[in-house]
Amino acid sequence: MARQTSDLQGRVQAAHQFDEGALLRYVRANMLSSYFFFHSTSSPPTHLRPPFFFSVLQFGHGQSNPTFLLEAVAEGRSEAPGEILQSAHAIEREFQVLKALGAHTDVPVPNVFCLCPDPSIIGTPFYIMEYLEGRIFLDSSLPVRSHLSSYDRQTLAALHMVNVDSIGLGKLGRRENYCKRQVERWERQYLLSTGEEKPVRNPRMQDLAGWLKQHIPLEDYSASAGTGLVHGDFRIDNLVFHPTEYEVIGVIDWELSTLGNQMCDVAYSTLHFIMDITLSAESRGGLQTEGIPLQAEYLADYCKAAALAVENWKFYIAFSLFRIAAIYAGVYHRWTMGNASGGERAQHTGKQANRFIDIALEFIRLPHVLPDQPPSVSGRLQNHFHEESRSQSSSKGSGNFVPTQKVLELRDKLLLFMEKHIYPMESEFYQLAQSNRRWTIHPEEERLKELAKKEGLWNLWIPLDSTVRARKLLLDNTLKTAARNERLLGAGLSNLEYGYICEIMGRSVWAPQIFNCGPPDTGNMEVLLRYGNKEQQKEWLVPLLEGNIRSGFAMTEPRVASSDATNIECSIRRREFLRHQWTKWWTSGAMDPRCRLLIVMGKTDFNAPRHKQQSMILVDAEAPGVLIRRPLLVFGFDDAPHGHAEISFDNVRVPVENILLGEGRGFEIAQGRLGPGRLHHCMRLVGAAERGMQLMVQRALGRRVFGKTIAEQGSFLSDLAKCRVELEATRLLVLEAADQLDRLGNKKARGTIAMAKVSAPNMALRVLDMAMQVHGAAGLSSDTVLSHLWATARSLRIADGPDEVHLGTIAKLELQRAKL
Repeated sequence: MARQTSDLQGRVQAAHQFDEGALLRYVRANMLSSYFFFHSTSSPPTHLRPPFFFSVLQFGHGQSNPTFLLEAVAEGRSEAPGEILQSAHAIEREFQVLKALGAHTDVPVPNVFCLCPDPSIIGTPFYIMEYLEGRIFLDSSLPVRSHLSSYDRQTLAALHMVNVDSIGLGKLGRRENYCKRQVERWERQYLLSTGEEKPVRNPRMQDLAGWLKQHIPLEDYSASAGTGLVHGDFRIDNLVFHPTEYEVIGVIDWELSTLGNQMCDVAYSTLHFIMDITLSAESRGGLQTEGIPLQAEYLADYCKAAALAVENWKFYIAFSLFRIAAIYAGVYHRWTMGNASGGERAQHTGKQANRFIDIALEFIRLPHVLPDQPPSVSGRLQNHFHEESRSQSSSKGSGNFVPTQKVLELRDKLLLFMEKHIYPMESEFYQLAQSNRRWTIHPEEERLKELAKKEGLWNLWIPLDSTVRARKLLLDNTLKTAARNERLLGAGLSNLEYGYICEIMGRSVWAPQIFNCGPPDTGNMEVLLRYGNKEQQKEWLVPLLEGNIRSGFAMTEPRVASSDATNIECSIRRREFLRHQWTKWWTSGAMDPRCRLLIVMGKTDFNAPRHKQQSMILVDAEAPGVLIRRPLLVFGFDDAPHGHAEISFDNVRVPVENILLGEGRGFEIAQGRLGPGRLHHCMRLVGAAERGMQLMVQRALGRRVFGKTIAEQGSFLSDLAKCRVELEATRLLVLEAADQLDRLGNKKARGTIAMAKVSAPNMALRVLDMAMQVHGAAGLSSDTVLSHLWATARSLRIADGPDEVHLGTIAKLELQRAKL
């Protein structure tokens, strides 16, 4: 049912009456210089004289801040009188948001004219805005909702795509931890509205709050894609439609607007599909599961329009019901005191609040809350509905892999840092690495690391889910004291987002470690983030995150094929401590003088099932019995001061508490380590190939042979084009693998990850080989970075898992699909 906005006007309620003369005087002093003139279709109040005819009516719709019609083409909105919940009715905030949106965006909002923060005028702050003549749909039945859903989801998508920084709303609120703060806020508001001499408190509300606190979405902990302007109360009856057409002409009721997790708006706007939220004595009933497919269809279309993705849908719906229950409890409390702006309709809000609590608890018990394939959704869009592991990494733009504004800003900073600090130092780093002091650290490296921290370019590799666990374990005084840099746990990037950053670091063999994003430290830190306990993280992870120490990963052994981790023979015996004895090799990072931690994989039970024999332990690199025998060379490069070491462990004793996750869990940890960290190699290889392309083109344009530049040779042009085609194809494959890793997890993304691991090093080898060919003898020497990049790419065809293993994975998955 639609109501004209003019039909919703009535007399001012007794509890909301104010001095209309004072308001008129304010209007005359502050608005008559504009194009406004005041008129009235009714008799003017006796205390007013023409030409300033003036009357005030109140809108009966709404449950919070009262809204009045100044019979003058303008509405006035003020805070509710009497006792109100703290922070619930920010008039100034509403005005600020409406003014910015109206002046700088296409989001349909009423114009605002003036803000009066002085409560002495009418007893409360207020602002005056444009009156919109149109329709408001109060009927939220499924037929009405389905008919209008395309209009409000388009409006919501447009709202969420607003660049708040460019319109002056960048400081409207904190973007990170929005859901966590909102749950705490509305729990507090509910407690303030109920209990003791107030309306009866429902104990099930506390149960719901407890569940929500345990299921805060991972993406909530960062200001990643999907954060921005949040309306806070986006629903169909807060939209004003054109008087005769289905067009939204105004979004109203912005009192809860802030910056934060925009998926909360989306979930709240879809509640009509699964329940009756009409505020009346007749509205009743529980969860309407038949509306879930329609909700899913709405959600898919929104995701497509806003270029966002979905995860943790169960949380967002439950939170929306939790919040509306808290709001309605507050409205009912104000109704009992006689100052609820919704009039007599507010008397039903107490029962409705309890109904919402019951429906929320019923909803979270559902095994599935989104269909695998929503109606009218096909192709790539289906992937938005893998609820458990979708990361909000797409940008608000066109195309599948358009970087977000946040990523673009980080990328620009990183490119500038590379140009100013990394490339100019490469020759000095190489000179030290080739001298008799090769196993020492260049002092400039530590200075650049500190500069990277200050620039916010530190630990960018850390994925969201690992950050969440680290915060829970480490956010105490120890971490705050030890890690003053606010970026210690990264920037909250998804794997896809990090792909754009990691690629740039791959253009130099020296760059990753400057930003604390180099292997094997990233993989080892990932292991500690995912599987380490609090004590292990404090002892080893914090120094690694700070860049104060480095680490090595000791798995590969000389006598067995280590591409199959079950082959390892290193024996770990347990008594009152762990004792192990064996030789490991290709332990990258162990030669570095800063290396303090070795993660060693060995067998604790040779008789257990094949994948339960292995364990991982944390070993102090300076422990008695740890002997670094020699650095191993890769095509003549020893990669000093980083190095790849052969190490013997001679009855090394390790405390039992240094075991990771538990005995027999080593293979499980190794598989987890093979996810995000191993895809980083592919990302860096794309960057290495890009560096090769740049150097190749520069050389071809400046080097002459047989009377013309190399760039003018026909064979070169053909080969150059082929290199670009292959590089771009591999880049897209790597980004697709990262995207699937975010959305589907390691297991379901393993086929695409395997393809990326085959494609990236082979592509990089061909591009770098071409670049070396163009450089002639210089390309083979250490005078350019090309030979070192080529050697690294060639080693990764083995170090990142042999091509044959990845090809086997790809082929098996292909055969499985054929059988289906």
